[in-house]
Amino acid sequence: MSILLLHRDLTLMTNPIDALRSSPLGAELTPSESTVLAERVHLKTLADGEVLLPEGARDALLHVVVQGRIHVVKDSGHGRTILHTLEPGDLVGELSFMDEVPRYAALLASGPTEVLCLERSDIETLVDREPRVVYKVMRAIMRVAHRVQRDISRELHEFQNWVYRNGAKL
Repeated sequence: MSILLLHRDLTLMTNPIDALRSSPLGAELTPSESTVLAERVHLKTLADGEVLLPEGARDALLHVVVQGRIHVVKDSGHGRTILHTLEPGDLVGELSFMDEVPRYAALLASGPTEVLCLERSDIETLVDREPRVVYKVMRAIMRVAHRVQRDISRELHEFQNWVYRNGAKL
């Protein structure tokens, strides 16, 4: 399977199977398992500033940044604040993929960006026929969620230490 995508003025050309294999989702997949999953994903290209998902949106999509960057942006009423920037290889929306909780913040492309998209219903079709693929994808998602949780815990600990050292004088 070799699909090249050109969109708008972007010159992003990625083969879905290559994007999948180089992502956390494909880390444990065999070549044949990668092919099975690649048949259920699609690539989406975004222009600079284009909204991937608005704040408050509900969906069952998992995205992987392939090229470019995605800003996680919160509208505070006084303008937009960039909370985090996702880089190639990062998963986007792994928790909403699982439970469709509304998005806490908007997701905006920073420069020409390409994301790999997987819909939950597409992975659910594999539960009976390809349970190992589903298991490996869910494992990859949990690894990412675990890493994010560890990073947040570490940052909270560092912040608490900073506040303690400074006598809570902000």
